[in-house]
Amino acid sequence: MDNVVAVLEHSNRIRQISLECFVTSQTDKEKVWAAMQVPFPELTGLTLRSRSETALFLLPDSFLGGSAPRLRYLTLRAVPFMGLPNLLLSATHLVTLRLFDVPHSGYFSPEVMATCLSVLTSLERLFLWFESPQSCPVQETRRLPPPTRSILLALREFSFKGTYEYLEDLVAGIDAPRCHRFSILFFNDIDFDTPRLMEFISRTQTFKALDIVHVTFHGHAAWVELQSQTYNFDHEEVIVGVSCRVPDGQLSFLAQICTSLPLFSTTENLYIHEPEHLFSPLDWKDDIENAEWLELLRPFTAVKDLYLDKKFAPYIARALQELTGGRTTDVLPSVKNLFLEGFQRPGSDQEIEGIRQFISARQLINRSVAIPVWERTSR
Repeated sequence: MDNVVAVLEHSNRIRQISLECFVTSQTDKEKVWAAMQVPFPELTGLTLRSRSETALFLLPDSFLGGSAPRLRYLTLRAVPFMGLPNLLLSATHLVTLRLFDVPHSGYFSPEVMATCLSVLTSLERLFLWFESPQSCPVQETRRLPPPTRSILLALREFSFKGTYEYLEDLVAGIDAPRCHRFSILFFNDIDFDTPRLMEFISRTQTFKALDIVHVTFHGHAAWVELQSQTYNFDHEEVIVGVSCRVPDGQLSFLAQICTSLPLFSTTENLYIHEPEHLFSPLDWKDDIENAEWLELLRPFTAVKDLYLDKKFAPYIARALQELTGGRTTDVLPSVKNLFLEGFQRPGSDQEIEGIRQFISARQLINRSVAIPVWERTSR
């Protein structure tokens, strides 16, 4: 630790700092932070990682002398730093900002964050992950959106983990018209109201060409992912998920998201599945009503190809079985192919008898549906 402090004394020569503070004494930590309360005029990269907010005491406002004019990359994990907004206002050349596991003692409001983002005109990647719902408290009074929004032209990747109320207030003040990747994970917010978020996504031009949707159920979370046909290093995608362990809660959340976001009405490819190599699968029961599955499928009016893995095919089969008579085209009116994982021939599996009846009903109105086999491969 003495060597670290000795190096930090050469603040005018240091360009990058990376410190991981897991096991160290309080005295040693105080020595390090005392040595970092001066300006670092050449600093371009800073990474501070802690196992929890108790591993680091609160960084003082004078950290780095309160200014980092040449900083381009900043990563903080579980580090409480109330002076962060002032530091960001000086870091106008910042390209990457990663704030992981933001603790309650390091909370800053969405309005403050939006103000900081307005001056970060070079910012390309933003990660804002709160540690828990308690570290991302809901404001007592919701503010009206600002009269003008900050345009983040350089932002290409935006990842958020927290409460939907916080994100609603944040995106009300910003636009990111060239964003390529946008991912959200809410803290068990099964019931939510996010009109500002939906408007933000709809205003982002790069997301309007997304035509594949993956609806994924996991043991600890569920999410819906939109992506383009071209899947490469720089592909576009939108991911909205929730941290939840209850099957019907996951299904309700995804149905609300799919209903709220207009981008789903134009997609032609829909996948419903669990992740491959799942180590903690959910225990799905038969007590989930068919109407809940139909509500999930209802927004996908343009889907031509539906892919079902072998776990969810029986549930959706029973739901589709209810679509008879005048309700035949209530959901999936444009579907042409219903791909089933591991399925061999129609009528061979009693668990998906409902799909056979659904196809028969479609044939009566001259809308044939084929049942190809889905040979699932990793992306």
